[in-house]
Amino acid sequence: MNVVFVTGGTGLLGSSIVRNLIEHNVKIKVLARSMDKAKKLFQNPLVEIIEGDILNVQGFADHLSGCDTLFHCAAFFRDNYKGGKHWDELFNTNVKGTEQILEAAYKAGIRKAVYTSSIATLYGEKNQLINETMERHLEGSDNYYKSKILAERKVKEFLNKHPDMFTTIILPGWMYGPFDMGPTSSGQLVLDYIAGKMPGILPASFSVVDARDVAEHHIVSLEKGRSGEKYLAAGRYMEMKDIFELLEKTTGIKMPTKSIPFWLLKIIALGQEIYHLITRKPILLSYSSVKLIGTEYQRTHFSHEKSAKELGCEFRPLEATFKDVVTWYKQNNYIS
Repeated sequence: MNVVFVTGGTGLLGSSIVRNLIEHNVKIKVLARSMDKAKKLFQNPLVEIIEGDILNVQGFADHLSGCDTLFHCAAFFRDNYKGGKHWDELFNTNVKGTEQILEAAYKAGIRKAVYTSSIATLYGEKNQLINETMERHLEGSDNYYKSKILAERKVKEFLNKHPDMFTTIILPGWMYGPFDMGPTSSGQLVLDYIAGKMPGILPASFSVVDARDVAEHHIVSLEKGRSGEKYLAAGRYMEMKDIFELLEKTTGIKMPTKSIPFWLLKIIALGQEIYHLITRKPILLSYSSVKLIGTEYQRTHFSHEKSAKELGCEFRPLEATFKDVVTWYKQNNYIS
């Protein structure tokens, strides 16, 4: 890699990839909707900030020239779970945007790419170990999940047309990490926990991973991976109680002990959706989020056999991850 183009470069994963590349002395062009946010994150001569939006690929396509590698991390995700319906934004960003950035990159002469997918495209039974072959059906899926399934299909269609474009697909779990300016849903959970806004333990499970480890999977896949292959970077299975225990250990703040039943979550979410409908303000618990909690509970056990064998990547202890997250938020005045 000599000159790399990164979409979603100011997000948690994208910024982790950029910082990893800086350590390897690689020149990077970072696509950013907010120049101010990008400048706060990256003050390095190796980084050139390109103002643009994945919804308008032609608006920045000229900047792809001279690059040899594309990391496509941009996606519409966080706002999808803040109330209301967002299918147009999901489709235009995650599906159409993926198709267009790959075509524009190929036209510009780029022949190496990594696409950031999601564990959302996989499905298994409760407590089943899920691997890369266990694809989720489109029918009946959450809208965000649908958009990622369709985007993966666009990547495969593109590769069928352009077999000379080396492209790997990385599937992250629920990412945590420092430099989460957004914050993402994971970062917001940490902040809400510290602020005492978590009333109880939700009946939910996750696959939790450090964004820096996911970034490593992306970069190593270009050297050791196989084109057209999917590689899991999902991390460790955790239930909400496990996350709270880790946060209690990290922050010294006592975790809630009361369990919140699923039926009560549904009622709370419906009330929140009505509030969103009236005020148009984002909410903390949408009905989409609650449906996912129910359908995905104990279906977040993922196998890293393939990525470990082919990429040789490992995961750092999440105790270290959570410590780094809390420290970063303190140092950047998110926490008093």
